[in-house]
Amino acid sequence: MAGKRVKRVRARRVTPGEVGPARAREEHLAVEEPLEMRVGGSSYAVTMRTPGDDFDLVAGFLVGDGVVRSGTDLTALRYCAGIGPDGLQTYNVVDAAVSPAALEATRHRERHVDGTSACGICGVASIDAVETTSSHDLSADDTRISTDLLASLPEKLRAEQRDFDRTGGVHAAGLFRADGTSLVVREDVGRHNAVDKVVGWSLRTGLLPLRGTVLQVSGRASFELAQKAVMAGIPVLAAVSAPSSLAVDLARRSGLTLVGFSRGDRLTVYAGEERLVP
Repeated sequence: MAGKRVKRVRARRVTPGEVGPARAREEHLAVEEPLEMRVGGSSYAVTMRTPGDDFDLVAGFLVGDGVVRSGTDLTALRYCAGIGPDGLQTYNVVDAAVSPAALEATRHRERHVDGTSACGICGVASIDAVETTSSHDLSADDTRISTDLLASLPEKLRAEQRDFDRTGGVHAAGLFRADGTSLVVREDVGRHNAVDKVVGWSLRTGLLPLRGTVLQVSGRASFELAQKAVMAGIPVLAAVSAPSSLAVDLARRSGLTLVGFSRGDRLTVYAGEERLVP
């Protein structure tokens, strides 16, 4: 089992201008710990993440990196030995056993090992390796979704953010069918990790490619999130905040419907407007 997702700490709440000592209280914080990902026993990448759903995280990360393209490419996942100062297993190292073709793909995706919870592609050795070719043709996905339903997804996502309720310090990603049915919601200190956990869950349950689905995220739509959606075959990506210029460029080239500022009463469409219906 993975480590704790939430940690309790003592802190003091200070009100500017208030006379007297600050009030001590217990706060809940989202846990952030490193996860080393190994492929075939060799280190591949490290990300800072909230523990939990680690196998999904690794699987989704490898999909987004173009290493794993189908369930047959990922043959096994296991925690490796890792002992903390207290002598207990840390569950911070996961090794993925992959097919020969996937193992070969890692040799063409040279990475620097270190990463952060804010960056999913910063370890890629060259900018030319960032825009990985997807094996899924989004232009062939004729999914249609109503604008009313799409605008309602941030509220549905928020209703399932259990860790956010306790800490206020995590991002969320949710996968929905075009009729609004929720398939899976994942939370993490890293927005890209939350998406990887959604994609990895989908791979491990045999749902890839994710035709006819919408990926709703709690923050902005960066290039890396658009890239992960394309690599998973997701036709619609919606974010409560703004997209980046690179995300819009990628969406328009790949056939991804990209929506930003989706906040219940309005939304802005940057690419793939033909999928949206009244």
